[in-house]
Amino acid sequence: MIPPVESLVKYDKPVLVSSAKDKGKAKKTKAEALGVDKKGKALQTEDILNAILPPREWTEDGELWVQYVSAVPATRSDAISLGESLDQRLQLRRARDSGICTIREELYAQAFDELIRQITIECAERGLLLLRIRDEARMRIAAYQTLYESSLAFAVRKAILGEDGKTEIEGKIKEMTADKKDKNKQLQELQERFDTLDSREEERWETMKKKQFQEIRSLKDAYKNQTKQLQELLAPPPGFVPRR
Repeated sequence: MIPPVESLVKYDKPVLVSSAKDKGKAKKTKAEALGVDKKGKALQTEDILNAILPPREWTEDGELWVQYVSAVPATRSDAISLGESLDQRLQLRRARDSGICTIREELYAQAFDELIRQITIECAERGLLLLRIRDEARMRIAAYQTLYESSLAFAVRKAILGEDGKTEIEGKIKEMTADKKDKNKQLQELQERFDTLDSREEERWETMKKKQFQEIRSLKDAYKNQTKQLQELLAPPPGFVPRR
């Protein structure tokens, strides 16, 4: 027999369903556990437990095995043992202490089902109320999970779009960088041409200043010579006595 998966929920020993007829009866009993019988009698505690925590079924060599949840009342030591078993399995399976962890969620769900089993045996009404609370919590968790998956998908789409935009921006940056490099090269060439022209212009200006200075000096010398010659021409000859 293949052993069933270990669970924190307490089950009875497996029962072999030896024929298809017995298998049909087992399923019929399970269906009847969801309501009252034809005579209107209230369901027994075992039936309520089977409705809340359905029996585990598996086949081996063509035979059907069924394992029902235990209807034995729990004691204080059972509750303490449940807490210890929960801690041990959390450590054994290396469940995360915080954040999203399917292992931790599964083990806590088993512990809560075991608490429902223990309370249902003492008071069926409280067990059914806890069942409603459990189902509501599972529905809310499922809604949060759906919301999380939708948000994650949205974030992935945004990341992909952002990556595409990033590639486009990087292309523009490369293009602008190359254009800047060309502009800097042109600017350097123009600066060199300007420096060359400025140097030539300065040399030409100095040459022109020297030439103008020499021309002015030559004109001054010519002026002095002509003034001297004029004075010599206008000066009276020696021994000349002007008339009175």
